Amino acid sequence: MHSKLLVPYLATVSLVAASPLNIFCQRTPVVGPTCSKEDSSQLSCHNTAPVNNLCCFNSPGGQILLTQFWNARPDYGPKESWTIHGLWPDNCDGTWEEFCDKSRETSDVTAVLKKFGKTETLEYMNKYWKSNNNDDDGFWQHEWNKHGTCMSTYEPKCYTNYQKDQAIADYMDKTVEIFKGLNTYNILAAAGILPSDTATYTLEALQAAVKRSPHGQEVVFNCKNGSLREVWYHFNVYGSAQSGKYVPAGIVGSPSNCPKTGIKYYPKGGSGTPTSTTKGTTTTGPTSTPTGTITPGEPFSGRGYLTVDKGGCLISAGKWYTKGTCATYTATASDNGFTLKSSKGNCGIVSDEFKCGADVTSTVFIASDGKLANGSSTNYYAAGDANDGSQVGVFTSSDGRQTVLSISWLAI
Repeated sequence: MHSKLLVPYLATVSLVAASPLNIFCQRTPVVGPTCSKEDSSQLSCHNTAPVNNLCCFNSPGGQILLTQFWNARPDYGPKESWTIHGLWPDNCDGTWEEFCDKSRETSDVTAVLKKFGKTETLEYMNKYWKSNNNDDDGFWQHEWNKHGTCMSTYEPKCYTNYQKDQAIADYMDKTVEIFKGLNTYNILAAAGILPSDTATYTLEALQAAVKRSPHGQEVVFNCKNGSLREVWYHFNVYGSAQSGKYVPAGIVGSPSNCPKTGIKYYPKGGSGTPTSTTKGTTTTGPTSTPTGTITPGEPFSGRGYLTVDKGGCLISAGKWYTKGTCATYTATASDNGFTLKSSKGNCGIVSDEFKCGADVTSTVFIASDGKLANGSSTNYYAAGDANDGSQVGVFTSSDGRQTVLSISWLAI
């Protein structure tokens, strides 16, 4: 396993396609080696002939990993996003080099990024590339010093008119670019895998979610005490690491260390134990009244998933489910609220049950503290637990139903 310093206490990528392509063609090109078509014709770790120009071919570190953390306790970064760990050049056999050039190490990444005008990248890193000891810059330094200095295409000789520390700025910029294309939170959410204090998941389900995404390959999921901490996405590259074509690759080296079943995916800021009180809503019995702010539509707008606080989401007919793919709902402003629609049809409350279908009359919903409200309450009720694999009806009244749910919007 890789050993890291200055990393968040809790560890754990919309994606690239499984065929060669430049996934960052819409961004300003990263300065780096100028590589001809011939120079970029061989895929790292899969070359069929010797390669001499290592400014346009990543070697020996041709198995490049984009790694991310899930920082839940204590939590770091946005509530609905994983955070960056680093960009690592593993060797083709799964081993790796580290701290390869002391003369190119840095002690101030922030100053380097400002020097090269990477203010947008720096702002993003301050939000999504977090350390666990309030020293984000020290963490970034560690990642470059340990891993970036071992990437052959970042060597000064690969640049025309190289400026001191230019490669550091390019490494940080590229790491951010790749991370932006690997939204692990949404990839898992699309399969009904959402942070929960009570739900557990299988490794098979986690891998299936990523394989159904454009990445299309298994990844390394790492856990601590059965709780998700980290994910590693593997790539091979045509051309330089700065501007080459990243191709999703199979796992080489360390495999996932998570158990096959019972994997916990705790929400950020959670306590680890179920609670009957949610922000803005105090549960006192079978009914509750929101004490927070009622907003007619916010944030229900456009396309998104209806996620459930107990894990999983609502599928297209309106049932609660945790083992499959979340349905895409469309929220449209209407009167003083909004209507919802899935692929099955309009959504509404029919005999106290949330349903969607061709024969359903639309209900105008409102939101309270960001949750789907039914009248004055954000509580919904279920007679069973979808975490056992069943599809469970969702109701606005308790009527003996013991499971209390709240439903939130995850925009896509």
